[in-house]
Amino acid sequence: MATRRVMDIRSYAMVTVSYWGFTLTDGALRMLVLLHFHELGYTPIHLAFLFLLYEFCGILTNLFGGWIGSRLGLRVTLYSGLGLQVVALTMLSFINEAWGAWMSVSYVMAAQALSGIAKDLTKMSSKSAVKLLVNDGGKESGQSLLFKWVAILTGSKNALKGLGFLCGGVLLSKLGFSPSLWTMAGALTIVLVCSIVFLRAEMGKSKEKVKFSQLFSKSREINMLSSARFFLFGSRDVWFVVGLPVFLASQLGWGFTGVGGFLAAWVIGYGLVQAAVPKLICRSAGAVAGAQAAQRWGFTLAGLSAAIAIALQFEFYPTASIMVGLACFAVVFAVNSAVHSYLILAYTDSDKVALNVGFYYMANAGGRLTGTLLSGVMYLVSGLPGCLWVSTCFVLVAACLTLLLPGNNKSSIKTPQAI
Repeated sequence: MATRRVMDIRSYAMVTVSYWGFTLTDGALRMLVLLHFHELGYTPIHLAFLFLLYEFCGILTNLFGGWIGSRLGLRVTLYSGLGLQVVALTMLSFINEAWGAWMSVSYVMAAQALSGIAKDLTKMSSKSAVKLLVNDGGKESGQSLLFKWVAILTGSKNALKGLGFLCGGVLLSKLGFSPSLWTMAGALTIVLVCSIVFLRAEMGKSKEKVKFSQLFSKSREINMLSSARFFLFGSRDVWFVVGLPVFLASQLGWGFTGVGGFLAAWVIGYGLVQAAVPKLICRSAGAVAGAQAAQRWGFTLAGLSAAIAIALQFEFYPTASIMVGLACFAVVFAVNSAVHSYLILAYTDSDKVALNVGFYYMANAGGRLTGTLLSGVMYLVSGLPGCLWVSTCFVLVAACLTLLLPGNNKSSIKTPQAI
């Protein structure tokens, strides 16, 4: 038993390092594409379209990737994700500025589609590995450890993605578009080779043959949580993807490094809070259900979103309102995201972890796709305040959906004092 435990930890560590390496390039790529094409004069609608296939392919990848992972194991999905990202980075480096706007947009969308597939294959592999790591623990101690490790993995990933935003802005300023992409492709190739050499354990294969029909056959709690996740992440991306960076660059006159630095600081802070969530919301007396925590923090986020939208609508110190309001949004959003990420693993059996996590992150990608499109549309129509009003509506829907989650009487969720 001890040998198996060490093997699980070693394998999880290798998967995590691979995920970190991928995340750095993913964040940098997002900033490179956004700032480079904004500088070339692309409209907010054009910029939104650049990321649509990225998010749409994430929906399909999470759905079918979970099925593939349950049949072939998580090593296959991890290697595939890293390899496809190298291809996407290399492909983007050959774009020609002489091409017309829509030809360039179509080419970038195709490359971003590969990157979206790569991201969600890698994410699903890493998140599923957490459930396998703590599977041998006791019920309550295992749930407590599960919440801790999910929070650490997700928080560190987001902190590194924020660092990737900063790296993207700096690389674009110092090296230019194509050389930056070549640099990232080379670094990620090294990560891929290391994962192939050092990751040996089989992880994630289902003991029974998974039927295709099982992709959509989910329990009520997984369906409700996935629906809430859709609106939660749509609420973030509706202002984060296009609206905020374009506002900072065009309205406030910030440079590449400034925009990348602010977005980096936001995501890094969000990630650090996310990693610390088990300690931040710990209760000294009794156990509080994860579903109740999701409800409480969800409605808190809805109120905060509305306050930011009102401040911007009435031009109440707009710059300060954005800086302070979005900093508070990061904290509350981080708690919501961490609790959701914990619950999806708490709701699922180890034998179906890849399948259910894939379905859950399919909803996550769907929310991001919707938020990305609305970010460009709403910014064009009504500026950043419009983006934030839509965000408020999305958060409210997500919070209401958590009211349908099972409470303390759910036997499969024995949430300890970590929540």
